Amino acid sequence: MVVSSAIPFRSKKTRALGIPIIDLSLDRSQLSEQIVKASEEYGFFKVVNHGVSADVISRTETEGSEFFSKSLLEKQRAGPATPFGYGCKNIGFNGDKGELEYILLEANPQSISETSKSISNNFSCTVNVYVQAVKDLACEILDLVAEGLRVKDKSIFSKLIKDVNSDSCFRINHYPPIRTTDSSVPNLFDEQYSCNVKPTHIGFGEHSDPQILTILRSNDVGGLQICSRDGLWIPIPPDSNQFFVFVGDALQALTNGRLVSVRHRVLANHVKTRMSMMYFGAPPLDACLSPIPQMISSQNPRLYRHFTWGEYKNAVYSLRLADHRLDLFKNQP
Repeated sequence: MVVSSAIPFRSKKTRALGIPIIDLSLDRSQLSEQIVKASEEYGFFKVVNHGVSADVISRTETEGSEFFSKSLLEKQRAGPATPFGYGCKNIGFNGDKGELEYILLEANPQSISETSKSISNNFSCTVNVYVQAVKDLACEILDLVAEGLRVKDKSIFSKLIKDVNSDSCFRINHYPPIRTTDSSVPNLFDEQYSCNVKPTHIGFGEHSDPQILTILRSNDVGGLQICSRDGLWIPIPPDSNQFFVFVGDALQALTNGRLVSVRHRVLANHVKTRMSMMYFGAPPLDACLSPIPQMISSQNPRLYRHFTWGEYKNAVYSLRLADHRLDLFKNQP
């Protein structure tokens, strides 16, 4: 069911908004409606009773922690992030910076195994098991989305990331604590701020995910914020046992704007290390992202022209992180 977060915020308005929480153990018909509602209103929700083993999650986090504890020279052996490999600070192709280091991998066993040769003997096996588990979770959620939208082909979205040529990827972000003695730095982790307020230390800047769906898990360190419809940044309390789900730009296009990709960011923590793991479910490069026929009607005309994931991905790489990239693919009357 969808409920408000039990974790209190200091801002009354934040408490009123709450965080959508989806219990995947509930009746399927209820789930489909609740997931669609959360995706329409927030583009974001948390899932509980997700079925991914706590041991699988823990072992993957351990592998990630051990990798980032290595020397810079050892980490660089995983290859420069062009785009796959190890990266630090530079998080975009057009000058975007962040207070983090990361490793980005293609989400397929062969690619992960190849990269893992320079990391550890256990990394490949552990990460592949985790990626398969969260991929299955993403597919289940996408099938529920299709049901909630009353689409006849319930696998219309999930088959795009099940495709052998799927362009999905897996990323681990590591945010070291930012040391500062500046008492004037506002505590942005507890309060709600307008989207035009620039925080002092950005871990990962404002953006929406270009793919279909993102499955995120982080440790118990805060920093994640989503931007609400009225332009306020909502701090998301961390939960190391559950997953957060983000609607991506591709799903927004496929549903003709009915489901909306959420803009989000991560603030650097001044005390603790934050680590997050993201599975980005993406279609094959030649997959069409224009709205599916069931989402178009006289009351809901086509919002986006025909384009492929490859075209959109190229556009993403040509723009800044915070740019609204789907605007380039609006349907012209």
